[in-house]
Amino acid sequence: MRLTLHTFLTLDGVLQAPGGPDEDRDGRFEHGGWSFPYGDQDFGVAMSGWFDQADAFLLGRKTYQIFAGHWPRVTDPGDPVASKLNTLPKYVASTTLGTADWHNSSLLGGDVAAEVAKLKERPGRELQVHGSGQLAQTLIEHDLVDEYRLLYFPVHLGSGKKLFRDGARAAALRLLSATTTSTGVIIATYEPAGPAQYGSYTLDQE
Repeated sequence: MRLTLHTFLTLDGVLQAPGGPDEDRDGRFEHGGWSFPYGDQDFGVAMSGWFDQADAFLLGRKTYQIFAGHWPRVTDPGDPVASKLNTLPKYVASTTLGTADWHNSSLLGGDVAAEVAKLKERPGRELQVHGSGQLAQTLIEHDLVDEYRLLYFPVHLGSGKKLFRDGARAAALRLLSATTTSTGVIIATYEPAGPAQYGSYTLDQE
């Protein structure tokens, strides 16, 4: 399976608590729910299309608990997101959870990077990661992401957890596609393109 990483981002790179005030208040974060005003039909179509390609999900503890508290209550079999999340395998990267009770969920072992590498060897289309900021750091560090699907919302917050954090290894990405929703969300997909490249605009001395 290919590993695809789906992340909501502000223009200053924040991914923390996009869906509600109490999703993640670490660091006294007070901007939770910042993505909500920008939901529209274009956004829904993009998300539904991605979920349709999933054969399994990989989630961090916080995202798993948020999803497990919400999606089992959406029982419409025609819902393109709920139908996938409630039925497909869900692998949870956590060192603190004792059990994962949501249907078809299982906890990963101690070496998350090694376990994910094994999951990627299984047959299927996409192993999808949604949110899961701390898990994303591990996946990026170990070159396990095959495609980044980044949604940039027209807002900046000045604080909060970021996807590409200070100290992360430098790397290049190649743009595969980009679209814009009616509310100004830029949906960009990238694939890894090796190490970061450098140069200079300085004029040669004559």
